[in-house]
Amino acid sequence: MAILNILHFPDERLHTVAKPVTDVDDSIRQLVADMGETMYAAPGIGLAATQVDVHLRIIVVDISETKDNLQAFINPKIVEADGNCKSEEGCLSVPGIYEEVERAERVTVEALGLDGKPFRIEADGLLAICLQHEIDHLDGKVFVEKLSRLKLSRIVQKLKKQSRSTM
Repeated sequence: MAILNILHFPDERLHTVAKPVTDVDDSIRQLVADMGETMYAAPGIGLAATQVDVHLRIIVVDISETKDNLQAFINPKIVEADGNCKSEEGCLSVPGIYEEVERAERVTVEALGLDGKPFRIEADGLLAICLQHEIDHLDGKVFVEKLSRLKLSRIVQKLKKQSRSTM
C-alpha cells in the first residue's frame, strides 16, 4: 500500500470530471487500498480518486469512531435525495477550512463494490453528507465552491497565504 499525494484547492485537476470504472480488477482494488491508507493518514473520513489525481469514479469513506470500516463506492450515483440539512464540512483538499454547507438530509446511492457487484445504500446524517461531498469531487466540484463568492475569495486568499508561509 502507498500514501498518495492529495491535490489542494485551487488546483485545476480538482475540476476534472471522473470517468466510470469499466472493470473492477486488482488495480482498482489496489487503488482503493491506497486511497484508504491515504485517507486514514491525512486523517479524514472520505476521499475521492479525483483528490489523488486519478480521474476514475471511486470514493472511500469511513465514518466509524474506530477507523476500521472502510467502505468503497465504485461508480457511485445518488438515485434519491430528500430533506435539507446544514452542517460544517472540511476537506482534505482544502486543509484548515471548515464552512457550513447545505445538503440533502438523506440519500440513496447505487454503486459497485470491490467484488464488482452492484449495491444500494440508504444513508442519513454524517454518511449522507460524506457521500454527497465525495461524489461532488467526482463531478469536479469542491465544497467551498458552494459558498458565496465573498467567502470563496476569502478562502482562496487564506490558502494562498498558507502556501506562501510553508515554502
